[in-house]
Amino acid sequence: MIQIADRLKQVEEYYFSKKLREVNRLISQGKPIINLGIGSPDLNPPERVLNALVETFNEDAAHKYQSYQGTPELREAMVQFYKDRFNVPLSPLTEVLPLMGSKEGILHISMAFLNEGDEVLIPNPGYPTYKSVTNLVGAKPVFYDLTEESHWFPDLLALEKRGVENVKLMWVNYPHMPTGTIATNKLFEDLITFAKRNDILIVNDNPYSFILNKYPRSILKYKGASEVCLELNSLSKTFNMAGWRVGMLMGHGDYIKAVLRVKSNMDSGMFLGIQKGAVEALNCSDMWYMSLNSVYEQRREVVWKIAEALNCTFNKNASGLFVWAKLPEYLDAEEYIDLILKEKSIFITPGTIFGSNGQRYIRISLCAPLEELEEALARLK
Repeated sequence: MIQIADRLKQVEEYYFSKKLREVNRLISQGKPIINLGIGSPDLNPPERVLNALVETFNEDAAHKYQSYQGTPELREAMVQFYKDRFNVPLSPLTEVLPLMGSKEGILHISMAFLNEGDEVLIPNPGYPTYKSVTNLVGAKPVFYDLTEESHWFPDLLALEKRGVENVKLMWVNYPHMPTGTIATNKLFEDLITFAKRNDILIVNDNPYSFILNKYPRSILKYKGASEVCLELNSLSKTFNMAGWRVGMLMGHGDYIKAVLRVKSNMDSGMFLGIQKGAVEALNCSDMWYMSLNSVYEQRREVVWKIAEALNCTFNKNASGLFVWAKLPEYLDAEEYIDLILKEKSIFITPGTIFGSNGQRYIRISLCAPLEELEEALARLK
């Protein structure tokens, strides 16, 4: 057998890739599984988005290679979206890069800026891909603690005392996944000051701003951010387009140019119909956001009851597609969710997959119809 590359020795298959095989196997055996584990929106995109996709099929250029930087119309729509929704002015020519989902951006950014041995600050708990990609490019993950006691904010002074002279990049993610914590103005200002003082590139991963959040914020709005910050965003959650794979990277033109050097060697552009659909999504009115959040508010009320039925505590002021709930001290997250899956046929995510600080937590998704959530609650009572 040919040996695998050394870089894979520190990278495991993504948790949901493995766990969903188990869940699907149970479903194939006739188990009435209710999946409250993943954040894959079950609602449809706006109708205008679907219409734009279909109308593209008859265009001569639809099936040809597309620009590595996306169409001018898509870049314009992304920039206008940031101006309207975040009050952040950007250039469509140099300060935005459409992506095939923001997840690919994590790899592209890492390849563009990290050398072997560079240290990367990664939140604990946080999105597991930050660690995996850091290992894949030969950099060194350095985890910083986020705890309930610190309101899930980083202790930047403690990081500097630890020493950050070898740190090149820091991942932040607000609104935060999995906890739903919303950043304050002060947090973003402090992060920018910290980055400047220590010559660190900060990347804010920002796909949840418009889900049950009254105060959407971009780190790029704050003074000095363009010197030391990039921001990832996505249409997956806001417009129910997870499978379309449309993301964006915003920031200083020099940083965008560096990432493009990687991306242009990795793909050959996004299907034209998807780009046209994305333009329509980004141009949606306030009514879209109100309608979307109305559905999630109803679902969250039931999920709160599910968390209570599991004897959990939680923060009702959190945002996003999930409820992050704290288990009683005597319960182990992974053992408990396996028990619930076996006895109640309900799949919930254990907090441990997001890091050691998720040890006593579970994450319950709002991406299920109201009737399924009610059924899950009935099974648990």
